Amino acid sequence: MADVNRGNRPLSPHLTIYRPQLTSMSSILTRITGNALLLAALMIVWWFLAAATSPEYFAVADAVITSWFGDLIMFLSVWALWYHSLAGIRHLIWDNAMMLEIDKAEALGWAVIIGSVCLTIFTVIVV
Repeated sequence: MADVNRGNRPLSPHLTIYRPQLTSMSSILTRITGNALLLAALMIVWWFLAAATSPEYFAVADAVITSWFGDLIMFLSVWALWYHSLAGIRHLIWDNAMMLEIDKAEALGWAVIIGSVCLTIFTVIVV
């Protein structure tokens, strides 16, 4: 049945009212990195399929992946993998009702950000 009081209810607060918090922004970034990892995985699958198809098609796919754009995508996907993994561990901690206080939750957020950057640099340099 239609809600006759629809126009009389107040609107929900919008992003312009609230200051973005580290925990909310990192949660949004976790969703973005998850989707970005899917796109990077599809790019890698395309490269494998091209390798199985023909040398000419593989040369095209390999040229794309080894270009500056492909290198950028692969570098960012390494960071996204570390960020998404560490954010998942943070959510597992929260699922156990631990570190839910504001200061500890923000510390975990910074740990995820700093940890993902450090692990990305370590992975790119060492591996």
